[in-house]
Amino acid sequence: MTDLNAPEIADTVRWLERAVIGLNLCPFAKAPHVKGQIHYVLSEAKGLEGLRDELIEQLQAMAAMPAQARETVLLIVPQMLQDFLEFNDFLDEADAVLQELDMEGVFQVASFHPQFQFADTEPDDFGNFTNRSPYPTLHLLREESIDRAVEAFPEAEMIYETNIETLEKLGVEGWQALDVGPSP
Repeated sequence: MTDLNAPEIADTVRWLERAVIGLNLCPFAKAPHVKGQIHYVLSEAKGLEGLRDELIEQLQAMAAMPAQARETVLLIVPQMLQDFLEFNDFLDEADAVLQELDMEGVFQVASFHPQFQFADTEPDDFGNFTNRSPYPTLHLLREESIDRAVEAFPEAEMIYETNIETLEKLGVEGWQALDVGPSP
């Protein structure tokens, strides 16, 4: 059961509003947020098998609902996978779940993590901040929604480069001033 008043969810919403939407890191995030189509789930899993089960449950629930009711899901995992490499390894399991459920091409799983690091970058590279969230988070997306968003945004491939410029201008102090980390 998800408590929408849980601090982890409040922290995630604050991060979404201030960083993702506020800095326009994802031009596709505002509409589902404003329309209340983002479903926030606080993982209660104590192990990888439990997290896998929660992922399956959320994908099946999402498949059973129209996009107008549930466009996307943020599965927030505050109790485990604090190590980014362990979290990254779990993404292979998430992809396997999509395959097992025959949901490849229907849904995809994007990832956010407090120590997110793209391959071949240094930990403090500003590009990594585009995917840094207060807690390890699995973002469940509808492929058709991504396709529609990319059609509406003619230069979607430029988003990453624009984000780097935005974050470099903001700087470390600016990022810290956003206060988008976990609550103390």
